[in-house]
Amino acid sequence: MTGLSTRAEGVLLREGGAQDIAAVMTVMDAAFDKQFGEAWNAQQCLGILGLPGVWLTIASIGEDAVGFALSRVILDEAELLLLGVSPRFRRRGIGQALLDATMENARHRGVNHLHLEVRQGNPAISLYERNGFSEVGRRADYYRGADGSLFDAFSLTRSLRRD
Repeated sequence: MTGLSTRAEGVLLREGGAQDIAAVMTVMDAAFDKQFGEAWNAQQCLGILGLPGVWLTIASIGEDAVGFALSRVILDEAELLLLGVSPRFRRRGIGQALLDATMENARHRGVNHLHLEVRQGNPAISLYERNGFSEVGRRADYYRGADGSLFDAFSLTRSLRRD
């Protein structure tokens, strides 16, 4: 995956690792709304990166990381754990490029289905729906906003089979 260009102009995707944690945290701090507590901390990211079947994709423009996707595979299924794009780089196809790369990487790993969880009201839901994800479960009142508002967690999935 190293140095792959994307349909998002000027964006390069590459495989990431523990050495990229500072860049991931910069994007995560900007991309994830703090009122919901969805962001992971550096220790959580580093901890999962050391596990088998976990991969990190970094999207960069020039020297700057502008997005990332963190995923894992277990047997023939994969989970997109986190996907974030810096707000000032949104609406440029970077989220789509990261999702495409995640799906392709998962296929190469023998995955049949890709799963993810997303908070009710998260604008990324439209990206996932456009890419064939459908709701397979819901956890009521899973997320709590800073003001005490409750939001459901949607479990989404899609087949990665090419047939």
